Amino acid sequence: MLKKYIFLSLMVFCLNLLASDTISYKQIKFDGLTQISNNIALQTLDLDNSHQITNRQINKAIKDFYKFDYFTDIWVTQQDDILTFHFKEKPFIANLEMTGYKTRKEDLELLYNAMGIKKGKMYSPELISRAKKMLLLALQQEGYINSVVEVTTKQINQTSLTVKFDVNKGKPIVIKKMIFKGAKNLTEDDFKEVLINKQEDCCFTWFFGRDDGEINLEQLKYDQYRLRQLYLQHGYLDAKIKSVFSKIDFDTHTANVQYNIVEGKQYKLKDTKILFDNNATSIDIKSLYPKFKLKKGDVFNITKLKKDQNLIKTFVSNKGYAYAKVNFDLKQNKQKGLASIIYHITLGNKVYIHDVIISGNTRTLDRVIRRNVYLAPKDLYSLTDFQDSIHKLKRTGFFESVQIEKKQISKDQMDLIVKIKEARTGNLIVGGGYGSYDGWMINAQINDKNILGSGLNLGFSYEKSSKKKNYNISLANPAIYDSIYSGSINVHRNESLITSIDDNGKDQTTLEKGFGVGIGRAIGRNTRVGMNYAYNNVDVTYDINSTDNSFYTTSSITPYINFNNTDDYFIPRHGILTGGSIKYAGLGGDAKYSLGSFYFKYFYSLEDLTDYDIIARCKTKIRMINDLGDVPDDTTFYLGGATSVRGYSSYAIKPIDSDHPFYKTTTSSVELSFPLLPSAKMRWAIFYDYGTIGQDSFTQIKKAGRGAVISWYSPIGPLQFIFSRAINPNSNDHTSNFEFSLGTKF
Repeated sequence: MLKKYIFLSLMVFCLNLLASDTISYKQIKFDGLTQISNNIALQTLDLDNSHQITNRQINKAIKDFYKFDYFTDIWVTQQDDILTFHFKEKPFIANLEMTGYKTRKEDLELLYNAMGIKKGKMYSPELISRAKKMLLLALQQEGYINSVVEVTTKQINQTSLTVKFDVNKGKPIVIKKMIFKGAKNLTEDDFKEVLINKQEDCCFTWFFGRDDGEINLEQLKYDQYRLRQLYLQHGYLDAKIKSVFSKIDFDTHTANVQYNIVEGKQYKLKDTKILFDNNATSIDIKSLYPKFKLKKGDVFNITKLKKDQNLIKTFVSNKGYAYAKVNFDLKQNKQKGLASIIYHITLGNKVYIHDVIISGNTRTLDRVIRRNVYLAPKDLYSLTDFQDSIHKLKRTGFFESVQIEKKQISKDQMDLIVKIKEARTGNLIVGGGYGSYDGWMINAQINDKNILGSGLNLGFSYEKSSKKKNYNISLANPAIYDSIYSGSINVHRNESLITSIDDNGKDQTTLEKGFGVGIGRAIGRNTRVGMNYAYNNVDVTYDINSTDNSFYTTSSITPYINFNNTDDYFIPRHGILTGGSIKYAGLGGDAKYSLGSFYFKYFYSLEDLTDYDIIARCKTKIRMINDLGDVPDDTTFYLGGATSVRGYSSYAIKPIDSDHPFYKTTTSSVELSFPLLPSAKMRWAIFYDYGTIGQDSFTQIKKAGRGAVISWYSPIGPLQFIFSRAINPNSNDHTSNFEFSLGTKF
């Protein structure tokens, strides 16, 4: 035993002796090191200036380097007094690809985050294994059972690679039956409006608006919450969704889903009170009571309550209380089925604006941005001003995205940080194309609605086709010297040909040359009034020898009023855009008439109701000409085309001759718009158009069309591809099933 102890002691002594061997060096080098700097590497070695290192220090340094989790192998060599640390680094993920599942960029980003993988991360088998498990779980939660995921890698270079996930989705589980046990007062149709998981419709499940019944296991737990909210919207304050049970048959890939519901009693509102927790008496809150959505005697509705809560929050925030809190309590009388709401307001301090900081603008001048922000240093904070500023900046069309962040400086001061991402506002376009009405065309445009970042809109355009030849130069200033006044000027020359659609008609060529000037003034935040003056020489030719040829001048003024409170320039989701004008021609020119025009557009997002980015939008336009002594022969209205009733060719519905002009017309459109490629501002929509036209009556002729449209806010402007069909056209109507247009939007 003693000999064995002595032997082991000698072994330990020798190992320690070897471990403490000292190596002298003059220089240290790092080979294959890219993920950390040489300075960090030297700090990890933790050496003094003696130019000596022990084996123990080398071993400790290697262990410390491994802790970075960047390397698969590390070794050390010495040659000619140079000590070299060699590193074999793990490759990093330079690109991620996925096939068979999720195609939208936004969906993929969310999925990769859930998988714990992203570009720039170091590759490791453990990382890929975890990502694959999370991907299979996501598939299972969406109802794709027995899915298969294969992961392949492709080396780009020594330090980077591409990881590709090939997904073979398993057969989805289809809900054949939904059971709502205990539901007596609400129906299955009520439940379908709020649930994500729905029973498969009996037929045509592929058609728009039909339910395919595919189960989403992840959403089942949220569906319980949605049912609870539905009952709260109908006054059932004691309603409970006790459990949800899904019975899956893996042989047939079908399922039955059952909810166990206790409805309870329906409550009505007894009264509403507003209390200040800090006994504030300086704010008169009485004016809010008549504005509440939820009134005494109404069936209780949690959605209306939330809107009333937000109304109170906005009211007190507009008085400077930026951090005010509004909570509520419910007092229930179970016997009588009555509920009282008590709102509790905690005001905090009044907050003033310390500074407005602009960031992200490389081109647009600060003053152009600041004039659209309704809060300035030393102003009292207002929530309405804050929200209106965001909407106003978005409506300019200068920016792709706008964010305003609130940064608290002290208990009574905050900074506003305006973060913008500039959009492309200038275009130089030289090109050509083929239009369904104009035929082959060439065009050249120089346009910038934010020239040199000043907010000025300068444009020049030239367009030539078989039907028209147009020149136009314009300059507009939406805020002269950053004031509430605007101005514009334009010079144009437009030549157009309207081809006869039958053998008895005549081709009409109209040459118009002239100029226009305008001035406007903002009234409030969303309304603008103004007046335009225009002078034009117009030459209308039917045939060289025709007696119907005419030449006249038009001198006109057009007072107008416009209102716009939409939340975005490119794709509005909320708000109204409306206005009207009256053109009076008769200020010394030959033409004497008036033209009244009114338009109305409404946008409403259905995302809160559908959990999907659907936009409902409608518009209508009414125009009417009044004869004041001399209405030129070519002054008339038409129907048909991309900006009128789609499904009919441009100018398809027009007067049969100059003796029967159309002086009255209306057009209306209803659309449901859906995302297609959000990152490229591409959407698609289904639409219904309706238009009327006549000489003495608005309804002399009625036309309608329906179809689908793909819209793209391209670098050269709004582009639409229209697939349409006329509804009940006459046999002699000129219809159009496909059309595309540049420069028009809804």
